Amino acid sequence: MTDDVLCEHHGAVATITLNRPGARNALTVSAKTGLLAALRHCASDAGVRAVILTGAGRAFCAGQDLREHGDVLEAGEPPADTVRAHYNPLVTAITSMPKPVIAAVNGVAAGAGASLAFACDFRIAARGASLLMAFATVGFGADSGASWTIQRLVGISRAAELLMLAEPVPAERALSLGLVTSVVADSELGDAARELADRLAAGPTAAYAAIKDALAYAAVHGLADSLEHEAKLQASLAETRDHRAATLAFLNKEHPTYLGR
Repeated sequence: MTDDVLCEHHGAVATITLNRPGARNALTVSAKTGLLAALRHCASDAGVRAVILTGAGRAFCAGQDLREHGDVLEAGEPPADTVRAHYNPLVTAITSMPKPVIAAVNGVAAGAGASLAFACDFRIAARGASLLMAFATVGFGADSGASWTIQRLVGISRAAELLMLAEPVPAERALSLGLVTSVVADSELGDAARELADRLAAGPTAAYAAIKDALAYAAVHGLADSLEHEAKLQASLAETRDHRAATLAFLNKEHPTYLGR
């Protein structure tokens, strides 16, 4: 991790904060490297059972830092393949995280910043936040998984509209379209994200990991293959302590305590 990315632990919840508020948390090489390190740390740390991703200051993330990118272009150097080197690994780290990831969208989320939010399992937006698929405004197509995630959230026709017109989407409209999970008052965002993260962290996190796995698999496979994949996951979960404890608690009319294993 770097100074551009903070990672704090509160019990079983880790909060990753993009920490370049003066630049609306735009993503430099340093920030992308730090974010990937933080995500991988959370994925491998058994003590972390839910993750919050947010931004410092008034923005969630403005996407690629165009000043850094512009400096490379002005120098006449070929731009680095940051999509393969940085953004693809970041999106993969979020979507493959074996625990829930919540985007707490505190302000504007643009371009790759919005794509990172779409890769998360839940998106809680502050009422003053907005989403902007800004790629086309700088002569780019979609990256960071946006072509995959957006159409699964809102359909291919609406995805084309959002990507091609590149107009800001206020939080309330984002909610009506299905781009975000919920919208709360700006002052309540931190508490709302933490409340959901605490709930998820106290839940059957091994089952949550299997649900993420099953959804990702079914998105690109047919029914027969998906049925078999579900069966394999269920067979594995049947051996977990959480499944056994939860079943016994149900039979005894008790509330289960989940350990995530």
